[in-house]
Amino acid sequence: MLPLSDGIPARRFPIVNVSIIIACFAVWLFYELPHLQSSVFHASFYACTVNRTCSGPEPWGVSWITAMFLHGSWDHILGNMLFLAVFGKNVEDAFGRLGYLVFYFAGGFVATLAQTLMTLTLGTAAEARVPNLGASGAIAAVLGAYFVIYPNSTVFGLIVFFPVRISAYFFLGFWFLYQLFEANLGVFSSSANGGGVAFFAHVGGFIFGALVAWILVGAGRVIRPDGNPPLRAPAGAV
Repeated sequence: MLPLSDGIPARRFPIVNVSIIIACFAVWLFYELPHLQSSVFHASFYACTVNRTCSGPEPWGVSWITAMFLHGSWDHILGNMLFLAVFGKNVEDAFGRLGYLVFYFAGGFVATLAQTLMTLTLGTAAEARVPNLGASGAIAAVLGAYFVIYPNSTVFGLIVFFPVRISAYFFLGFWFLYQLFEANLGVFSSSANGGGVAFFAHVGGFIFGALVAWILVGAGRVIRPDGNPPLRAPAGAV
């Protein structure tokens, strides 16, 4: 299913979420498209740089960030940005602008770490040298947080050309189970020719996002109302 809306308007303009989307499109249009192969090579993340079995164009401490703004094709970036636009705005409402920005990058880091650990532990040397890129790990963290904070919202979307509506709890729950199934079925994000999806990054990011949201809701830092966008608890609340 292609999600188009969650029916919950943002309480204020989601400046951080929109800025991330604009930045990703800017990198795609002005940096990647003119020289796609070389730009992907130079700014992607390589798992083998972590255990120093290879040398990447950039240190891994830099490349995990730059790789979050790269995409491999039009359908890659359009799909990622659609999910971020639909689900990110209300998570930004819940976490606040600065909190959401920190959370987004933390989610991307954890997702990259999850994929890297699985690749280095169970993968081949060739798989560890395949470039990793895309915002989907960070976006998976956003989906995980949304799953916890807005389980009763309704997602509007399309299956082929047919409009449908479904509970966010079931839609995102099914999305996560599918990622988990594919991660265990295919095991790794990439083949030697550079194809594939970083399913372990999706799984790791989603779990991280859900855990952070669960902790914040439990501590009263994020309020999860029924049918309305959550409000951040006042400063000092526990």
